[in-house]
This record gives sequence, structure tokens and C-alpha cells, in this order.
Amino acid sequence: MDNKEKMANDYYTIDLLHIVKMLWKRVWVIILCGILGGGALFSYSAFAIEPQYSSSVMLYVNNNVSLGNVTISTSQINAAQSLLKTYIEILNTRTTLEEIIEKSGVDYTYKQLSGMIKAGSSNETEVMKVTVTTNDPYVSAEIANCIAEVLPERINVIIKGATMVPVDYAVPNLSKVAPSVTKYTFVGMVLGVLISAMILAVMAMLDDTIHDEEYVLHTYDYPILAKVPNLLGESTKKYGYYSHYGSSHSSKSDSGNDEKKDN
Repeated sequence: MDNKEKMANDYYTIDLLHIVKMLWKRVWVIILCGILGGGALFSYSAFAIEPQYSSSVMLYVNNNVSLGNVTISTSQINAAQSLLKTYIEILNTRTTLEEIIEKSGVDYTYKQLSGMIKAGSSNETEVMKVTVTTNDPYVSAEIANCIAEVLPERINVIIKGATMVPVDYAVPNLSKVAPSVTKYTFVGMVLGVLISAMILAVMAMLDDTIHDEEYVLHTYDYPILAKVPNLLGESTKKYGYYSHYGSSHSSKSDSGNDEKKDN
């Protein structure tokens, strides 16, 4: 038989029942790792990650745009959403963001500020919602309100006849939006359970120790002719007659010696 045939005949059998038994015996380890993982990510999210706060401003997008002497109703040609996308692009330009930074007095670059701003349609209407998220609720509200002042002016300069009207100004929201301590804790517990279970499963698969006769019967097709008892440790409970015989025998000998001494 050549090497290829030997490799084809070689295979590794995974005893799922054995793995399940090993996991069940060490279920306390899995639970402990889950608690430790949840506690670790809880501490990380509660104390290591800086909390984030959001504030939003609402702006109404005018659906009438004048092109010379012709006024086009964008609601008729369903172009309000297109205008909204255009306004969002204008908001994210460097010139607009730098003007917002100068007006609000914050110490951010325009790239940093761009990552803090999220804009879109509110419930698929012509109302544009701009949300600013920073590590300070008052700074978030200040930037959002500056957007409500700067953006309509920029749009009116770039697109003739286009207007935006603030619908609702931003107020400081003292409730943090991130991080979610509950979410981090849950993820930590799940990761702790999964990682510990995987490690124990790999250890069970690599363990080739014969623990009992059931393992031999299920793993190998060999009959069990005899079983040698372990007379030490826990097996003394099963084979207690050895110690009982020894103690009774010694007690009889001691009593015989005592009788001889009395005679």
C-alpha cells in the first residue's frame, strides 16, 4: 500500500458525546468565563470609552426652485429627495464645515466635524434632519444650531432661489447615545462562553486518555476482559471491604494478644 492509499485510509473520529460530556463536567468554567467576559466589557464600556451625546436640528427643504422666469414645482417631478441629497453634499463640503467651525468656535478640523454629522430625510419627507454627535451635549447642540444658520445661507448662494427654513432648533441632550453598556456586557458574556467552550472542546478532542470502559467500547471495537480497581483515593468507597477486612483482622489480633497477656 503506497502513501496515498495510507493517507486516504487515515481519518480522525470526533466523539461528539465525549465532547458534550467534557463540556458538561466543566460547565462551571464556561459560566465563569462568561461572567468574566461580561464584566470585562462592562468595565471597558463604562469607564474606558468616552460617552457620546447627540443633538438634532430640523430644516424644511423648499420644494419650489425658480430658474429664471420659470418656477418648477419639484413635488410634481418628485425632485425633493434629489434636492435633499444636494443639500447634504453642500453641508459636507470643506467650505461649509470650516464656516460652521468658525461660527461655533469648536476645536475640530473639517474632516473630524464631517464624521460627527449625520444628515438625511426625516421619515421620507421634505424635512431634513441633521444630527451632531460629540463627547459634550452642549457642544453638539451648539454645532447643530450653527448648521441651521450657515447651511441655508450657503444653499441660497450656490442654488439661486433655493431656500431652507429651520423647523426645530437643537437643545442639549444629556442622555448619552454611546456606548451601550448593556450591549457591551452581553457581547462580552457571549464571547466568554463561546471562547471557553471552543477551548474546552479542542482540549476534549486532543485528550486521548481512557477515562472509563464506555470510552473503549465506543472508540475501539475491542471487548473488555477485566477491570482493575483503584484501591486508593475515591475507589476506597467502592471497595471498602478491603479496609474493613484489614481493620477487623487487626482488631481480632489485638484482642487475642490482650487475652494472652491476661493469662
